[in-house]
Amino acid sequence: MATHKIAVIGLGKITQDQHLPVIDKSGSFELAAVVSTRGLSHGGVPSYRTPAELYAARPDIGIVAVNTPPEVRHALAREALLAGKDVLLEKPPAATLTELADLEATAAAQGRVLFATWHSRFNPAVEAARQLLAAGVRSVKIEWREDVRKWHPGQDWVWAPGGFGVFDPGINALSIFTRILPFTPFVRSAELTYPANRQTPIAAQLVFGSTDPAAPALTADFDWREQGDEKWHMTIETADGRSARLFKGGCALSVGGTVTVEAPSEEYERIYAHFAELLAARRSDVDGAPLRLVADAMLVGKRLSTDPFEWSAG
Repeated sequence: MATHKIAVIGLGKITQDQHLPVIDKSGSFELAAVVSTRGLSHGGVPSYRTPAELYAARPDIGIVAVNTPPEVRHALAREALLAGKDVLLEKPPAATLTELADLEATAAAQGRVLFATWHSRFNPAVEAARQLLAAGVRSVKIEWREDVRKWHPGQDWVWAPGGFGVFDPGINALSIFTRILPFTPFVRSAELTYPANRQTPIAAQLVFGSTDPAAPALTADFDWREQGDEKWHMTIETADGRSARLFKGGCALSVGGTVTVEAPSEEYERIYAHFAELLAARRSDVDGAPLRLVADAMLVGKRLSTDPFEWSAG
């Protein structure tokens, strides 16, 4: 029997593809209500237009997952924390670093659990890569390329200020990157390519530095114009000369050309299992490192322009 009643705020694509199916089969969580400005529902549970309506009608629900676009996530998460709710945040956890710091402080002041999720970290291959690199790194090359029309069809919020653009998927790579490295990377330079008619980048090339004395070569190539299969992988060389490849978005790892770890994509199952552990321990889990790298890239990046982007490729 599920031990936690949870409400989901925002019924967009990621909620319908991942959160709801995982909650439905979870042994720890029971979906008790949803909040949707469009009036959507799921599984016959009550649907509310605003969180305030939810909190007034269902004080028995003590946990919410906030899965809205990042631009409005801070206000909704803060409202939930002040209403005495424990909060799970879809990535990225906020639109700015200050918003995230405020949520972390608010959760601590209210005695609530705050979990800022980074779903791509929750793969066994990521932990295996972390262990592989513990002794040293010679290079990491990130390639994270996909088709925005496939993964964000018609979602104009990704192109608006606060929508992250290509960093919406790219931050998944950065969440892995900051997890597996045995040192702290920082953005040394960046080239950000913007469609002439949009406010967020469609592509980004980053060069990272570090204080590691070996001066490893660290780069990232993000692009939303990829046709065909997605390229979600990292090419790695360890300090002792071994070559490795983390691929399938972090689900698989090969070392020396041999696949050593490959598992089904069960990131969200592991997220909710970890959330149950955090709730039992009354402990928050908030890591802002991936968001800081995005912010740094926007601070130091050189702006380039490209053709206007329209949802219709024709």
